[in-house]
Amino acid sequence: MYPIEIVSPMKAELTEKGFQELLTPEQVDAALQKPGTALLFINSVCGCSAGTARPGVIMAALNSPKKPDQLLTSFAGFDIDAVRQARTYLLPYPPSSPAIALLKDGQVVHMIERHMIEGRPAQMIAANLAQAFETYC
Repeated sequence: MYPIEIVSPMKAELTEKGFQELLTPEQVDAALQKPGTALLFINSVCGCSAGTARPGVIMAALNSPKKPDQLLTSFAGFDIDAVRQARTYLLPYPPSSPAIALLKDGQVVHMIERHMIEGRPAQMIAANLAQAFETYC
């Protein structure tokens, strides 16, 4: 488990932009069982999270004409039980952090795994998400 001093600023980057933190399995279930669309970002301390994933998710959430009904986040390696529960909604995708999932009525309709984030600029991730929002939101 990572120390709060490390993860706190990384969490704040998202919550200050309107993302709701999912800290418990119960919060995960309550959020992901709601009808409509939800963007779920599994946050992480890795460099690709800081360099491209978080900025890309934020760009998409703030600038896309169509947006998901919910912006959600949970932190891998810190919100252990919540992330474990969130990953049950992401099957059959294997655990990945960071990971970005767009769900509609509790089902994954678009997924960006770590290997799709690494080496790609934030603008590319934002554009990918904006297209998914246009299609599903």
